[in-house]
Formats: sequence, C-alpha cells, structure tokens
Amino acid sequence: MTQVLTKPLLEIKHLDVDYGLGDAAVRAVRDVNLTIHRGEVVGLAGESGSGKSTLAYGVTRLLPPPGVVAGGSVTYHPADGEPYDVLSLNHAELRKFRWAETSIVFQGAMNSLNPVHKIDIQMMDAIKAHEPGLSKAARVARAKEMLRLVGIAEDRLEAYPHQLSGGMRQRVMIGMALALQPQLVIMDEPTTALDVVMQRQILGQLVELRERLGFSVLFITHDLSLLVEFSDRIAIMYGGRIVEEAPSADIYRDPLHPYSAGLLRSFPALRGERRELTGIPGSPPDLRGMPTGCSFHPRCPKRFEPCDTILPILGKPDDHVGRARTVACHLHPVTAG
Repeated sequence: MTQVLTKPLLEIKHLDVDYGLGDAAVRAVRDVNLTIHRGEVVGLAGESGSGKSTLAYGVTRLLPPPGVVAGGSVTYHPADGEPYDVLSLNHAELRKFRWAETSIVFQGAMNSLNPVHKIDIQMMDAIKAHEPGLSKAARVARAKEMLRLVGIAEDRLEAYPHQLSGGMRQRVMIGMALALQPQLVIMDEPTTALDVVMQRQILGQLVELRERLGFSVLFITHDLSLLVEFSDRIAIMYGGRIVEEAPSADIYRDPLHPYSAGLLRSFPALRGERRELTGIPGSPPDLRGMPTGCSFHPRCPKRFEPCDTILPILGKPDDHVGRARTVACHLHPVTAG
C-alpha cells in the first residue's frame, strides 16, 4: 500500500510505561516516538514481550495495575478543535475520547463478548453510552448498519455469541469498534486465533472499510508478513523501544536493522525461490535486566564493538538520506532528531 502523509492524528512523544513503582518498577516501553497520520495504516511488529500491547494500552490509558505511564505525551488532533494531551484528560473527558475518537479491538477480541447477552444488547449498549439522545430505533438501525459493514446478516443481532463462529464474533467486535465512527482504530493482534483464510477475509474487509470510512489504523501483530501488505508504514519494536520505522515496502525490500531482517526471515516468501526459514536465535531480553548498549546485541549476527556498550539512537540513517525512515543501529550511523 502507498499513502501520502496528511495531517497528524495522534503523536506519541517520548512515552515511557512502567509496571510497578520505585526501584522495583519494570520499564516495558522506553522513550517511544510515533506519529499516526489521518487515513494511514501503521503496523507495529515485534516478538511477544516487546511492548506492543503495553504501548497501545498506555496510549488509551487502559493499563491494568500496576501499569503506569511514567513519562511522555500523547497528543490527539481532533477533526474540529485544538489538539490535546490524552494523558491529561480527566475521567469524563477520557470517556468521551474512548470509542468515539479512538476505539480498540483487543487481543482475543472474539472472546470479549458477554456470553449471556445477545449481540444487539451489547452493540446498542455501547452506542447508548456515548449517544444517549438516540432513540432505540436509531440504535437498532446503527447496529444493523455495523453488521452489514462487516459482512454479517442483520438477523444475527438476535444471536448469542456462542451461536456465531470465531470469525463472525471477531467481525462483530470490529463493527462495535466502528459504531461511533472513530478517527483511530487500534487493533491488537485481532486475527491471531483465526485460521489463515479467515485472517485474509477479515483483513481484506478492514482495508475496504478503511478506504470507505477514512479512519486511521494502528495494527499490532507479531506477524510481519501481514503488515507488509496491509500497512502504509511499519514500526518495529524490540525490548520496549522502536528500533526501525519505514514505509512497508522499504521494510520488506531493504530492512536496515538486523532484528527486522530476522523477523522477515521467519516467514516464507510468497513469490520467488524457496528459502530456508532461519528465525532469530535466543530469546527476547528480560525487561528486569536489560543488556547494556543495544538490547539486541546478544542475539545479533552483525554485532561489533560499540553494540555491547553504546545505546544506538533512533534517527535518519546517513546512508539513506532523503528516505522516509529511521533506524537505531550502529551499522547505520544516524542524524539525531
């Protein structure tokens, strides 16, 4: 996909997220900077434990205890009005921001529906909570419209969750996330528990909905192969930091960070010659005792002297001047800022 960058919708600057307090705190997200533009699909990839979901929950202030945002800002640019910092919103303001401006489809979303309530009650409850002035007939009409958007027959509103397949429940959750026409939809590994055929169907439908409705997407997954085709830009996370960010085509054709290259080698190519899948040796770092220098250096096949002791800065690589990409790797000296 190609996307001409427009105005920013959400700007994350120097975000830190901790679990715990004081000396016992574990920093799960470290100095993350990421901008999502209007109408853009941004992919966030990395192994389990790299901080992807924590970043999403920090941005939406949904961190479960003892998670806490320790620093940084999250600036939202509404279609009308002045930008504001999401981290400074009070409870009433935050309630208006969630679901109406930014919605989230959680990991394992198909199990997020209440098993004892029919689909119509759950969909209309979310609409009523944010638009209490709507009549019941208008709420029913909106719920039916959302089901049609995600390819489900209207009569399934009367069904209980257990009467729907996994893929249908997943699509119901996507419909609920779009019910109030948010500007940003955060999707946290929404297709992980589904087979590949259903994954393709849901992602194809999501692309169509995004093009029709114009919302932005932050798509979180450990499966980089999904993001290459679906996203405009991809950010790679490792050890709580973003280590590379670039247009999806650039990540696919020419990954600069050895970790990005390792992720790409972990899934089979759709075209071209057959190749051996190599993966990445070792395990992700323990956040309670991060390695010195580059956190990837214990697993990196290209490490050299500075990697062990000097933390690389995320910036524009000097050997790719003029390209819209950043990387944090000593193999590619950068211009900071």
